[in-house]
Amino acid sequence: MTVRHVVIWKLAAEDAAERRSQAEEVARRLNALEGVVPQLLSISAGANSAYPETNADVTLVADFESIAALEEYQVHPAHEEAAAYIRTVVASRVAVDFDL
Repeated sequence: MTVRHVVIWKLAAEDAAERRSQAEEVARRLNALEGVVPQLLSISAGANSAYPETNADVTLVADFESIAALEEYQVHPAHEEAAAYIRTVVASRVAVDFDL
């Protein structure tokens, strides 16, 4: 069974240009986990490109072999480093994990 992990963040910065820059940095840090975190089957993160006044700012879609692999990813040092940055810029987060 493959598990898809989807996370969407709204960032805290009031200025749209600053939010965009931070969203690009979040996406860059997350995409850099490819090939570093062995549990990742695939990963794709991106900054919002339309309707910044209403849309969330950045999203992540990542696939894992199992919930156990997702849990291993979450405590991997490279992921923890990316997550530490994200926590400094985020206002809200929603996530869903589902079987493919």
